[in-house]
Amino acid sequence: MTKDEERLQRLKVIVNSLTEEPGCYQYLDKDGKVIYVGKAKNLKRRVSSYFNNSFKNRKTQILVSKIEDIKYVVVPTDEDALIQENNLIKEHQPFYNILLKDGKTYPSVCITNEPFPRVIKTRNIDKKTGTYYGPFSHAGTLNAMMELIGKLYQVRLCHTTITPDKIEQGKLRKCLYYDIGKCKAPCIGLQSHEEYLQQIEEVREILSGNTRLLCMRLQEEMQALAEQEQFLEAEKVKQKYLMAKDFDSRSRVITSTNQNIDVFNIEDDENKAYVNYMHVVNGCITRVFTNEYKKRLEETPEEILSLAIVDMREQYGNESKEIVVPFELDFQLKDAQFIVPKAGDKKKLLFLSEANVRQYRIDALKQAERLNPDQRNVNILKELQRKLKLSKIPMRIECFDNSNIMGQDAVAGCVVFIGGKKSKNDYRKYNIKTVIGPDDYASMNEVVYRKYSRAIAEETPLPDLIITDGGKGQMEVVRKVIEDQLHLNIPIAGLAKDSHHRTNELLFGFPAQVVGIEMDSPLFKLLTQIQDEVHRFAITFHKQKRAKHTTESELDHIKGIGLATKTQLLTKFKSLKRIKEADYEELAEAIGASKARLIKEAFNEE
Repeated sequence: MTKDEERLQRLKVIVNSLTEEPGCYQYLDKDGKVIYVGKAKNLKRRVSSYFNNSFKNRKTQILVSKIEDIKYVVVPTDEDALIQENNLIKEHQPFYNILLKDGKTYPSVCITNEPFPRVIKTRNIDKKTGTYYGPFSHAGTLNAMMELIGKLYQVRLCHTTITPDKIEQGKLRKCLYYDIGKCKAPCIGLQSHEEYLQQIEEVREILSGNTRLLCMRLQEEMQALAEQEQFLEAEKVKQKYLMAKDFDSRSRVITSTNQNIDVFNIEDDENKAYVNYMHVVNGCITRVFTNEYKKRLEETPEEILSLAIVDMREQYGNESKEIVVPFELDFQLKDAQFIVPKAGDKKKLLFLSEANVRQYRIDALKQAERLNPDQRNVNILKELQRKLKLSKIPMRIECFDNSNIMGQDAVAGCVVFIGGKKSKNDYRKYNIKTVIGPDDYASMNEVVYRKYSRAIAEETPLPDLIITDGGKGQMEVVRKVIEDQLHLNIPIAGLAKDSHHRTNELLFGFPAQVVGIEMDSPLFKLLTQIQDEVHRFAITFHKQKRAKHTTESELDHIKGIGLATKTQLLTKFKSLKRIKEADYEELAEAIGASKARLIKEAFNEE
């Protein structure tokens, strides 16, 4: 028995002894380091699946080959398993688990634990300092909120330690903020402690997203003052009310829901996943974050979203009772309900979250492309792979086009794009040899067969995708050659043009179907570039051949008379007619006796 067989035998003994309760499992390598953490509703069933070939992707096979030991923790519920998994991943940072990439610290607002609290922006979280609100992912939202607080309330901005004892003993002095109207100077007793704390409570409402309740309270206060004919005070409250109302209307998204809701959505690709989280309070979105996760074992969107919900709710400190998600999840949270909305306000929130996460993904890809320009083309080709559902990225694309005028000077061209870029060394020109007359289908058949039968014989690279400059007919011709004659398995697509000879659709499959691509997308631009390039290449070759044909003369068919001799004769005699009329001595003087004899004999025979 080999060492690997002994290792697997030992691990299967551990697996067979596992419980069928919920829990978390840890895989350790030969150095005792945790390389993977997972959760399970049924520990035995889940862990055993790694060793009975139910996981067949390559990444999982590599993971299994590294496992030397298995540890596990039994927990009461599925939710506890998920929370435990999240904690263990953070503690051990296992190599094969999804990796949270976005570790930047967003700013928060702190209301300090002081007799006369201050309201400050900070990135450092210390629960002993005060109560924190946020974090805020968008600086504009935070600044607008702080500006509103500054206009509505005269909360102190100084760093002086103020206590009732110091105020009573007269140890403090008013500062510049009082002189410029930014503070009411509670430090010298010009504002009571109760009035100051009432301001702070209203600030808490704003930071919690409850601007609607604040507006209602200010409106009631304004009406009460007006009824008491305290119009000057009522006007001051009115100004506060209008500012709060304006902020509330600008920040409101859904006006008919009063609950606190968490909304999650996810976008993923081959290597990464992006999870968007929105916290909604009384119809206002108070927090929006998108975290980026790096995949390690081809995790499903359901697996990633489950872990991200626990991670982000803990990270941002929210415990809403309703969680809106795009699809059903196989776990539950205590005191919280998952909702997959079909319509209504919550469906609109889900759409908004989807738009946020999609835009974040686009921005992340653009940033990566700026750092690595070649990555842009790879991303475009990945998009083409996804659209056509290809088994691999079409790194090598070959495209064909024919060119002739009424069947005369018929030619074809093949252009090659590797990694989304032109590979001109691989371009090929073809003179049509077996087709008489203007028959594009027969010409395409000849060229494709010549191209790939030679590639097979010489063992040169075959394309990952063939594109024809034409529609369904051209695609079927290529398919017959590739599949029926040469027995190759190469995907075939077609690019069709509209009446203005502009690329307007991509065709794929048999029978061919239109593949939806936005016309302003980078993928559509690449396909248009490929089609324009093959058309240019074939047309240029056709023009060269036609030009050569039209400049031929009878001198070109006389054996022994080359281009230099032809040039000498035309320089001296100016035309073919005068060359024919010249006698032997005149020709010999210009090009020599032997060549003069060849020309006279050729023309005499004619």
